[in-house]
Amino acid sequence: MTNADEHPGELTDGLTYGAYLRLDELLSCQHPRTDEHDELLFVIIHQVYELWFKQILHELALLQRRLEAGDGIGALQTARRITKILKTVVGQMDVLETMTPRQFTRFRPELGTSSGFQSFQFRWIEATLGRRDFPGPTRDATLGAILRRRSVFDSLLRYLGTAGWKLPDEILERDPRAPWPGGDDLVLAVLAGAYADERGVPAGVCEALVDLDEGVQEWRYRHVKMVERVIGAKSGTGGSPGTAYLRSTLFHPSFPDLWAIRSRA
Repeated sequence: MTNADEHPGELTDGLTYGAYLRLDELLSCQHPRTDEHDELLFVIIHQVYELWFKQILHELALLQRRLEAGDGIGALQTARRITKILKTVVGQMDVLETMTPRQFTRFRPELGTSSGFQSFQFRWIEATLGRRDFPGPTRDATLGAILRRRSVFDSLLRYLGTAGWKLPDEILERDPRAPWPGGDDLVLAVLAGAYADERGVPAGVCEALVDLDEGVQEWRYRHVKMVERVIGAKSGTGGSPGTAYLRSTLFHPSFPDLWAIRSRA
């Protein structure tokens, strides 16, 4: 058997579309556990979510690098890209919602103890955006490393420092493992100063982060409604809390100070 036989679409004399994207591997990653027609859709949608989560983490890392380097234009572009990705992720709910509760019930028992609550990449996104209230000690080495790094909002404050709005070291050098308390008068004054020049890059960066934050909240809301449409008030798979927990996560912004500053405008 030739190498081309092992990898369909791969030519011996050059790189092909299928080889570059490793389609033979990608398209062999779907393994429904039943013969129910709709299970393949369920698998693919969630795999695509995880691919987008991977890209969001990739972009968040660039966003923080650009913020801390004082690159406002670059940070603005990256934040906008993340927001567009979040819009795409939310849009996928429309596809998943074409599956009726009865269709889901036909293969749900085969999901066993698996649950969307186990998405480690989404936890990494939450931690990068500033969440610090994860229950109990974490065994996830990557999550632990993220919790020891500055959050996106911490990086924003450093960016604003390079743009002329100085903050004391006790804020800029605070322990990143601690949750950001919000409501600091000095920070709110700096944000007010950045927003004073509506056409300035710092104001645009702040607004782009608000858009990003809103995108995450929109994802949470659509996720709740999708779960309610499919399983109602039942517990989630694997005994997870289901919609009761998901509803408790709504309307908790990642950057509360960027929302609070609107009351001072």
